[in-house]
Amino acid sequence: MPTLRDRFEEYWEGERDPLVDPPFQPLLVTEEVASGVCFASSFANATAIETERGLVLVDTGSFLLATQIFVWLTAWRDAPAHTIVYTHGHVDHVFGVDKWESHAKQRAGRAPLVVAHEAVPARFRRYEKTRGYNGCINSRQFKTNVEWPAHYRDPDVTYRDRIALDVGGERVELVHAKGETDDATWVWLPSRKVLCTGDLFIWAVPNAGNPQKVQRYPAEWAVALREMATLGAEVLCPGHGVPIWGADRVRQALTETAELLEHLVRETLVRMNEGMPLREIVHEVKVPSALGARPYLAPIYDQPEFVVRNVFRLYGGWWDGDPSALEPAPPHTLARELADAAGGASRLIDRARRLADHGQLALACHLAQIAGDAAPNDASIWKERGAIFRQRAGHAVSLMARGVYAHAADEEPRR
Repeated sequence: MPTLRDRFEEYWEGERDPLVDPPFQPLLVTEEVASGVCFASSFANATAIETERGLVLVDTGSFLLATQIFVWLTAWRDAPAHTIVYTHGHVDHVFGVDKWESHAKQRAGRAPLVVAHEAVPARFRRYEKTRGYNGCINSRQFKTNVEWPAHYRDPDVTYRDRIALDVGGERVELVHAKGETDDATWVWLPSRKVLCTGDLFIWAVPNAGNPQKVQRYPAEWAVALREMATLGAEVLCPGHGVPIWGADRVRQALTETAELLEHLVRETLVRMNEGMPLREIVHEVKVPSALGARPYLAPIYDQPEFVVRNVFRLYGGWWDGDPSALEPAPPHTLARELADAAGGASRLIDRARRLADHGQLALACHLAQIAGDAAPNDASIWKERGAIFRQRAGHAVSLMARGVYAHAADEEPRR
């Protein structure tokens, strides 16, 4: 089986296609990536640093795989955890602390210290309030019915901008950034030249536009990436995907990811300042071809159009510039009116099928949705609607788009 370093080289040299074999997929292995630094490739990665006082852990894994991460990392070094850092409060990064606490109490007579940005507890409280909604999001985005967590382990120590920890003589620098989240932390180990980015780098177009999640911050994200690029890190341990080795390569990946975000922000704002509505902007702003060809900037999770939409929401609000959409009629009312004008919902779905057969899937989905809304109890129309959305899911590149279309394909008539 290839090592993590082998896989990294294959992606970097173009020997693996990120569109076919996404580099952020969990490999469920561990590997020592620098002296005394072990990287666990999971749904969300975790990194352990050996010190004279015990382990420093950067993230602990998801509520599904945290136990495996604990087993892997204690097999690498059966030492108690001294400090645990949350890179942010997403549920794939912050679970399993109880296992590390029990282990540390047995081995060292004390619990590890959990450190995170000061906004993490507020995120946990929001998750508690929106548990049902987040369960719905996950069922669409990841095609899973796993129950959303109800309880969270708050950090013991929080910080605002920067904090430097000394653990057994090991300097561990934590720096706050806004990016995918408002509570992000990146971690720098200067003596080992190891950088842990959390989800500020994930081997894909940055997750700055997720259509089902709260606001993201691409401009501030780019600033953080550029600061990290100045450090001279020789190993980058990402929140998802394989590590990057080599100072020049680390710098390139961080700098070009910043360039992509800066381009999307700049080009969106130019058009906003010209008075262009969002519904036109999303079709105009494109990624420069040189950046789009990078193996770490493929649109396999999020995609640039979604980032543009989030930039517009951040600076301009939710209205897309279509005056008819400001105070819209109920969707079923509009759909029935359009179906009547077309000669019935069956004619709309027939036209949608012909468009889909000719590869015009965006238009086909519009008409299929209208037909379904106009005939909410017609099983035959909903079956055809599902087939069209399933076809579009099969052509979607990003996981987010594919999940939404696949979920729509499985919807049943509203009897």
